[in-house]
Amino acid sequence: MSKIESTHIEKLGRLRRVTLFSLAYLLFVATFYAQEIPEAFKEKVERIVQLMPKTYVALDTELKSEKGDTTLIRYFANFSKENNYLEGEAFALNQLGTKYRNISQYKKAADLHEKALELSESANNTELKVLSLNMLGVVYRRTDAIKTALDYHQKAMELAEEVENPSHHIKRHINISLNSIGNLYQTLEQYDLAIAQFKRALKLEEELGNKLGLAINHQNIGDCLEQKGDLEAALENYRKSLAYNEEINSAYGRVICKNSLAQIYLKQNMPYAAIVLLEPLHKESKKIGDFSITSSVFINTGWAYTKLAQYDKANTFIQEGLEMAKSHNMPSNMLNGYQKLSELEEARGNYQMAYEYFKKVDEYSDQISNATNLRYMNDVIVRYEADKKNNQISVLAKENEIVRLRLRKNQTTLLVSALIVGLISSILYILYRQYQSKNEKRVLSLEQTMLRSQMNPHFLFNSLNSIKLYIINNEQKNAVHYLNKFSKLVRKILEASSQKEITLAEELETVELYMNIENIRFSNEIDFKITVDESVCPTNIKMPSLALQPFLENSLWHGLSPKEGEKKIHVNVKRKNQSHVSIEIMDNGVGRGAAEVNKENRVLKRKSVGIRITKERLANFSKDYQNKFDVDIVDLFDEGGNPIGTKVILDIPTI
Repeated sequence: MSKIESTHIEKLGRLRRVTLFSLAYLLFVATFYAQEIPEAFKEKVERIVQLMPKTYVALDTELKSEKGDTTLIRYFANFSKENNYLEGEAFALNQLGTKYRNISQYKKAADLHEKALELSESANNTELKVLSLNMLGVVYRRTDAIKTALDYHQKAMELAEEVENPSHHIKRHINISLNSIGNLYQTLEQYDLAIAQFKRALKLEEELGNKLGLAINHQNIGDCLEQKGDLEAALENYRKSLAYNEEINSAYGRVICKNSLAQIYLKQNMPYAAIVLLEPLHKESKKIGDFSITSSVFINTGWAYTKLAQYDKANTFIQEGLEMAKSHNMPSNMLNGYQKLSELEEARGNYQMAYEYFKKVDEYSDQISNATNLRYMNDVIVRYEADKKNNQISVLAKENEIVRLRLRKNQTTLLVSALIVGLISSILYILYRQYQSKNEKRVLSLEQTMLRSQMNPHFLFNSLNSIKLYIINNEQKNAVHYLNKFSKLVRKILEASSQKEITLAEELETVELYMNIENIRFSNEIDFKITVDESVCPTNIKMPSLALQPFLENSLWHGLSPKEGEKKIHVNVKRKNQSHVSIEIMDNGVGRGAAEVNKENRVLKRKSVGIRITKERLANFSKDYQNKFDVDIVDLFDEGGNPIGTKVILDIPTI
């Protein structure tokens, strides 16, 4: 027997032994797992397979608490296969594929997602097809197989966009595709285009309320900004991503964000701050099992120690991270590891080794982003965008033709409708103008009535008669003094009557003049006083002109005129709240009950319309404000229940 044959037989023997051992091991594991499946879960699986739900949401809802357990999900996959439940098996295989991807077993992950895609196509289930395509794209993107990743994401995007009424799941996967295409733009170093894709996905994730999607897209935007050199903006986005990950309690997301933050600190030459973040991540990242992020954490830790001139420690961490990248075929991480080793050796002064590592960097850089690969990606992306625009143009052209035909068919109807609308609009406009004209006339009538009320003959006669008495009695000083006040009051009344509103300060000045003149016929017996709180600025508050005089006249005519003894009228202005100022007019007259009796007993009855007119004017004035006016008249009584006066409260709106 030749040496070659002997070697061949020896190899076959070893292969048989390995195969037998593997079969025995698999049989043991299968038996062990079969024993570990809870009866409650078996019953749930039987129920699900019996119902055979078709949507991702239904399956995800049923298996939400178990989908993290690979043993249970594998059992569900096998049971679904035995019962020819394609959707159930596809769902389970995608869950298993995601688990393998997150522990960097990319070959197993890709195989599982491929099988899930076949099952989804056989079941003609669009949701699960889109899911499988996107998951395959993510797996290949992790291994820097850019062309393959792009193909899968583009297919997922096209398929999802064809759905007329997309479910929540479909919308989520449109966002995943957008995010992935953004990552590809990022690979092409087209950072602005990438950020535009991520922001579009971010907006859609906000609409869906998906905090995980928000975290991922803020992280990606931070990556692009970091590459552009905008470190502060990158930090802001990484922190937002970390906040969302903390909110949803994602250990995986926290590790990624803290590693990115540490990387910014290193670029800002803050190695101590970076180490504080990185060192706790060593165990955390290994526990997660994703060697892509773990490798990056260790390489960044080595970079930090390089900056601190702790070269041996730096070398240990970088080499460990590099070995992880090599063993799991991660070209991007290998490139980063060799680059950091080159920088380490340069810092040590070992320029020969630095050069050797730099050559490795160059080699892997070419492997990841060779010109053919970049050209392919550019062509595919441009082709996809062009096809999308052409489809949109075609759809718009068809819609335009339909609209044109409808317009031609309904031209007469539209013309008649336009005439009817025009006629109705004209009638409504005429009615509105009539209403507006009536309203203006009513307001003008109110102003004129108020002016007549302010300058009624009785008041004018009394005032002039009082001044005449001063002249007859040869009290020239008093006559001139009150004549000046009277002329000033008349001028103010005439000026105010032409204005819609005046300041509270002007109104109080007019009131004071009015009361000074009226006080003449009471032989200056009335104690009249105006008090304004410090919190109120009268010059900034607007109110209808001549609004307070009717209330003061009412107090004089009905309250104080029949009263014997001390006579008082006090006006208090105070801030009621942020939106109103309160004006109180308080007298110590006979009260409204006695005043009504006196009024009935008079031979000459005077009809008081001033208060009613003032209320109408206040109502009209408050239309321009957010808040309404209020007028309240309160009877005052002593402890024995005897009337001791009246208080009028006006709440004037200021907002």
